[in-house]
Order: sequence, then C-alpha cells, then structure tokens
Amino acid sequence: MSVIEKVKKIREATSLSVGEISKALVEAAGDEFRALQILKDRGVQIANKKSSREIKEGIVECYVHGNRKIGAMVELGSETDFVAKNEEFRKLAHELAMQVASMEPKDSEDLLSQTFIKDPSMTIADLVNQYIARLGENIKIRKIVRFEI
Repeated sequence: MSVIEKVKKIREATSLSVGEISKALVEAAGDEFRALQILKDRGVQIANKKSSREIKEGIVECYVHGNRKIGAMVELGSETDFVAKNEEFRKLAHELAMQVASMEPKDSEDLLSQTFIKDPSMTIADLVNQYIARLGENIKIRKIVRFEI
C-alpha cells in the first residue's frame, strides 16, 4: 500500500490533518498501527494541555431511538461559540447522545470510560480527545440524561 493510500485510510478513520498523519507515518516508519497509536498519544497530550481552559459555550444534543421508548440528552461544552457551531462538534455530541441511550452510563465519568459502540478499539475518552485535537479546543461533557419507558 502506498503512503498516499495509508494517509487516506488513516484520514478517513480519524479526520485529522494530512500533515499530522504524514508526520506520524514517518515517525512510525510506515507502520499504520504504530502511526495510529502515535496520533492517539498526541491527542491525549493536546487534550491535557487544553484541559485547564475555561468552557464558556456548548450545545445540547438529543437522540431518540427508533422505537421511541429510549432517549438521551447530552450537554457538551466548548471554549468558543465558533466550535460550538461547528458540524464536527455537533457530530461528536450526537455520537455521545447515542452512546448514552444505548449503554446507560451512570454519569459523565462512567461514560468516558466506556468502549465506543461504533469503534470498540477506543473509549469515549479517546473519542473526545480525538475531537479536542481536531478542533483545537477544550471539550467537556457537562451533563448526561437518559430516558426510558
């Protein structure tokens, strides 16, 4: 597989920049698995650096299951209105609401430790860190609520 194909494949999986992916592939000597691990580690480092930043904005996202008997709401915080209006940020909020509806976490901490239902190779904390790295802002799950009839 060519380098371009590897970059495309990793970009589809992570939505990170081509430059970041290329650097990780060079550092990993072309090994896709190692490059993904490097990118994951960088995401954690970026998230740690941004974790002290104040959350002033955000959105509330809802998900209602097809049977109309289970629903969830997530309050997701960001630093700025600009990120709160971003399509990627709204996508993360929707993914989190679906996770809450299907996996019944007790609270935000429990949610962060859960395996992501759409990708069992990562936790919700990994997913949020990936979005922090991608969007360049601190992101916090402020509140979750699940309803069931």
